[in-house]
Amino acid sequence: MSATAGTRTPRRKAKANPARKLVAFDRSLGRRFVAGADEAGRGCLAGPLVAAAVLFDYERLGPGDVRALAGLNDSKQQTEERREALYPVILRTAARVAVVSRCASGIDRRGLHVTNLAALRDALAQVARDGCVCLSDGFPVGELGHPRQAVVGGDARSAAIAAASVIAKVTRDRYMRRADDLHPGWEFASHVGYATPEHRAAIERLGITPLHRMSFQSAAYQQLAL
Repeated sequence: MSATAGTRTPRRKAKANPARKLVAFDRSLGRRFVAGADEAGRGCLAGPLVAAAVLFDYERLGPGDVRALAGLNDSKQQTEERREALYPVILRTAARVAVVSRCASGIDRRGLHVTNLAALRDALAQVARDGCVCLSDGFPVGELGHPRQAVVGGDARSAAIAAASVIAKVTRDRYMRRADDLHPGWEFASHVGYATPEHRAAIERLGITPLHRMSFQSAAYQQLAL
């Protein structure tokens, strides 16, 4: 008899799929349709605020879809390559997707927080349907005509919010990379509008562009006496 006879070949441990936990949260709400919304660019010095909403139909989202969404999580915890890979998967598995953008001048005119809530609400209104529950990441968005819930840390708890986070971030980053060609020198493709040392140095050296927001006090602006 072979020395290995009767021994079992060790099974490979299944790779964890964070999306399962996020999907389980959405399913625990007891609704067929769950819509989630999140934004990208809220704390930027330049560029638009982009809100996205994703509606999942949990009667039609199958095990294969959940496997395809493996790695779905808060977009800020993912690499650019991972977000880009998830983007078409979300578009394929979601029942509805909406994106709403608000420019710098609109943010300056209405204020950041008001603009943010309105963009999230508008995105959810575009995907919501009868019988759904609408989730937002952290902030209550106001009346929608559907049950709604603000979920603290929602982009790491709800599949619908996490998916919206990815859609918003990818959409905005693509826009800022294109803006880099129109405004050379500010390096928008690398920092995508956030207050990095390189961005602050570019503002000090070159001034501001039409993409820059001026309606809220920023440490970067104060340091540059703008």
